[in-house]
Parts: sequence; structure tokens; C-alpha cells
Amino acid sequence: MKIFKPKMYKKSVFDINYDYLKKKNINVLIFDLDNTISLINESIPNKKIENLFKKLAKDFKIIIASNSSSRRVSKFSENLRCYGYGHMLKPSKRLYHKVLKKKNINLDEVCIIGDQLLTDILLGNRLKIMTILVDPIGVKDLKVTYLNRKIEKILFKKMGIKRGMYSEEE
Repeated sequence: MKIFKPKMYKKSVFDINYDYLKKKNINVLIFDLDNTISLINESIPNKKIENLFKKLAKDFKIIIASNSSSRRVSKFSENLRCYGYGHMLKPSKRLYHKVLKKKNINLDEVCIIGDQLLTDILLGNRLKIMTILVDPIGVKDLKVTYLNRKIEKILFKKMGIKRGMYSEEE
């Protein structure tokens, strides 16, 4: 069960204490796209996310890593002026081999932020990097995600985590 447990759980990307992450020597933030920073039917980032990323870019290297298409991810990464990678096949370690290793990024300086235990959090924990779970920002999910959400409910119950009960690493 521990492999699915996030280090932190927050309501949204706007509730994360990024100063805390900086103090923990986190220099790279990897964001999931769908239902983490964007609704699945949005084609470009909203102003609130643009402003957050602009602020974060002063202190962090930002990467969007998504299972969505590379074309979709590139629209967001171009608008947000960050690196973006699609078809990541999370929770496969492809992210590590395709991105982090090539860019000589140390795993201890990375934090992955996403809305799913079975993709984002599992990948981060497999790589032994900081993980932050956020609530999905939309109700609508991709078809493939529906099964993950059902499994996620079981995992939440077994780990004693409830949506809406937020925690932060001490």
C-alpha cells in the first residue's frame, strides 16, 4: 500500500506550499496535465495557471508530463513556457529515462504533482521522489481514467485517506 501513498495531499496546485518545497531542496516540479492543471476539455491553460507557472518559474524548473497526446501537451507547455512531454505511459518509468536522466536531473530534487494514485503517485513513489496528490479539478475524466478512479477508492479506504482530508509532510 505504501507505494500508492502520497507524501502530501492538497486540495489543488494552488494550495501547495512551494516555499516548503524550496526549503526541501526541490528544484524541479513535474505536473500532470488532465484534471491537475487543466480540465480535460480545455485546449489552452487558463490565466490562473499561467500566473502560477510564471511565478513558479522563478524558483523551479517546470515540466508537464502527461499520458495525453504530445500535441495536447505541447499546446500547454508552449503557453506556459515550460517543458512538456506527452504519451508518458505513467506509471512506467519512461519519464525518468526520457526526461530526467537525459537532463541530468537528480531525483532528490524532483516533486511530481498529480490527481491520480495509480499514475502520478505510483510513478513518483517508484522513482523515490516527492509526491503530492491533489483533488481532480473536474468531474469529467477520460474513459481510461474511470477504472483507475474505482481502484483508487479502494486504495484510499485501505490507506485511511479520504478525499477532502488534506495532509502535509511534517
